Amino acid sequence: MTTEPATAQTTRTVELDIQGMTCASCVGRVERKLGKLDGVEASVNLPLESAVVTVPEHISDQDIVSTVNATGYSASLKKPQHPGPSAEGEPATDGMDHDQHDHMSHGGTASQLRPRLITAAILTVPVFLISMIPGLQFPHWGWVVAALTTPVVTWSAWSFHKAAAINARHFSSTMDTLVSIGVTAAYLFSLGQLIADPMVTAHVGMDMGTMTEHALYFEVAAVVVTFLLLGRYLEANAKQRAGDALKSLLNLGAKDATVLRERDGERVEVKVPASSLVHGDEFVVRPGEKIATDGFVVEGRSAVDTSLITGESIPVEVGPDSTVTGATINTSGRLIVRATRVGSETTLAQMGRLVSQAQSGKAPIARLADRISAVFVPVVLAIAALTFILWALLTGDIQAAFTAAVAVLVIACPCALGLATPTALLTGTGRGAQMGILIRGPQVLEDTRTVDTIVLDKTGTVTSGRLSVTDVVVLGSRSRDEVLNLAAAVESASEHPIAQAISAAAPGHPRVRDFVSSAGGGVRGMVDGAVVLAGRAGWLEENDVVITDAHRSALAAEQEAGSTAIWVAVDGAVAGLISLQDTVKESSAAAIARLKELGLRPMLLTGDNAAVARKIAAEVGIAADDVMADVLPEGKVDAVKRLQTSGATVAMAGDGVNDAAALAQADLGIAMGSGTDVAIEAADLTVMGNSLEQVAQAIELSRKTLGTIKTNLFWAFFYNTIGIPVAALGLLNPMVAGAAMAASSVLVVANSLRLRRFGK
Repeated sequence: MTTEPATAQTTRTVELDIQGMTCASCVGRVERKLGKLDGVEASVNLPLESAVVTVPEHISDQDIVSTVNATGYSASLKKPQHPGPSAEGEPATDGMDHDQHDHMSHGGTASQLRPRLITAAILTVPVFLISMIPGLQFPHWGWVVAALTTPVVTWSAWSFHKAAAINARHFSSTMDTLVSIGVTAAYLFSLGQLIADPMVTAHVGMDMGTMTEHALYFEVAAVVVTFLLLGRYLEANAKQRAGDALKSLLNLGAKDATVLRERDGERVEVKVPASSLVHGDEFVVRPGEKIATDGFVVEGRSAVDTSLITGESIPVEVGPDSTVTGATINTSGRLIVRATRVGSETTLAQMGRLVSQAQSGKAPIARLADRISAVFVPVVLAIAALTFILWALLTGDIQAAFTAAVAVLVIACPCALGLATPTALLTGTGRGAQMGILIRGPQVLEDTRTVDTIVLDKTGTVTSGRLSVTDVVVLGSRSRDEVLNLAAAVESASEHPIAQAISAAAPGHPRVRDFVSSAGGGVRGMVDGAVVLAGRAGWLEENDVVITDAHRSALAAEQEAGSTAIWVAVDGAVAGLISLQDTVKESSAAAIARLKELGLRPMLLTGDNAAVARKIAAEVGIAADDVMADVLPEGKVDAVKRLQTSGATVAMAGDGVNDAAALAQADLGIAMGSGTDVAIEAADLTVMGNSLEQVAQAIELSRKTLGTIKTNLFWAFFYNTIGIPVAALGLLNPMVAGAAMAASSVLVVANSLRLRRFGK
């Protein structure tokens, strides 16, 4: 899939599906080959079998595909999962590929591996028993064991040999090379011994348990293949579950919609696929039905269950003009909704895209693992050869030398290393999506570990953001109602929450003309022939309005009461003050306590006055010294910069347009889901709900995911670091090595799957 231009006009992003990769060495090889093309950068994801490639304009898609194919893997342009926004009036897809390719199947899907595993297991059991238990042996049992082992090391182990051969053609090696060489060597060596001396097993009762009285290793070859196939099978099943969260997210959307159409002058209901909705369509949502796409309510009232998107369990009351999100569920009344976003524009599609991008990315810690894996296999081949030579020279025992070399090959496979990061990332981001937490990319995991300060925007983040007028203080000759009506008239043209609250307090206000808005200052307009200003003290003074000490005393009284007060001036003279109050969200105090437990220093940032800010801070448990009040929108960036300069690593949580720059400036930007697209776009983490508790959960989940990745990598490295010297010293049976290697992969995936229980 070719997407929109990337960071510069001369580059673009190409997404590929890549088949045939089996381990971290494959990943490193594809990235290196693509990186040799001028200006190309690639990030390959093993579990997703995909690559995101940044490509200059002069290199074609075919060049990229051919380069990957030339490395021995099969590449194709990714089938679009999230097509671009549909044109106005054109039917759009739902932005989801419900039949998307199963990417959780590197090394084969569980269904593909099952018959080969069953065959291997059925044949391996008698091979192992006959070889290891003298009482079960019969004359010429060696030939029977050889016959039983042959299908195991050929047909069952075919995927290992095929991958090794493809890589060998390109003078490369992967973990399959180690497996293929080890198994083939054990089988051919034994067969050679049997052919050289056909009567070696003619007599019953030889002690085969010591593995030193004969040179037959059929059971080693068969058991190693069976264990490795079992590991691959369990791994495929586990990874399938790791990707379930994203799939279930993509399948949340409604399949059908009941659209209102004009027929013979009447509006009739027509059932259509949700994917055929276009902008402006009005559709009916009955109780119990999913809302087909994003829009706003035209008619009706109801409570909408948004838990599928936001993770919040309490339904939200909606009525005319309320915005609603596709995939949420209408619980009670009948609604008529007008579509404003369709297809890939919807919130659900954007969530899917963000999660998918995060899972396709690569954390710095994963790149370190890839670099190590890239040189790992050649080094292991050299160690195995050296082990054989040294054992042969020092002991003269060819059988012991052979056993040790095969054990080194089998124990060294770095498959657990290749799975350590992507499986944890898949599970962690998938679980986050289920909880309404979107992690933009793997880098975010590292960032959440280092932040020590979190700056919280007050309105909409700590408080509900729903202000209401509590008082009108008259400071001139006009009456209370006149002051409120004039202020409501001029504020009605603004979208600011304060403006909306004042406008709502006087629904019968007159109309405004010549409206002008000054960001961070106030608004101005002509109302009934008078020039009306509403805003901050400084802005009124900039407009030549004189504010006396008496006026300021009235303001101080309102602020001390915990109110946000707005000046109103008419024809150049102060007319009064309008006081508003916000309410603290019920969950804020508990969330801030949780943030402190996570080692973060919460700070309150607001454009409101210091008295109100301190009152809110005291309510939620933020120290008075950690309150930054009277901060203008442009000042939020400076506030974050000052903290960074003082040595703090800063996270910033906010929801408004005026928070976007500060979110981008912060080391970790966290957008509240009730906020604007601009804020969400600028953030590293997005919580789809309105609760501050989700911010704490998001940081906790990110840290837990990073912790899981580190645990996985530790055990993967530990396993290889300990296993290789033990095998080289001849202290490890190849069969045990095969079982241990399979177990390591399964353990790494199982450890990652523990993240699915986060927050339950």
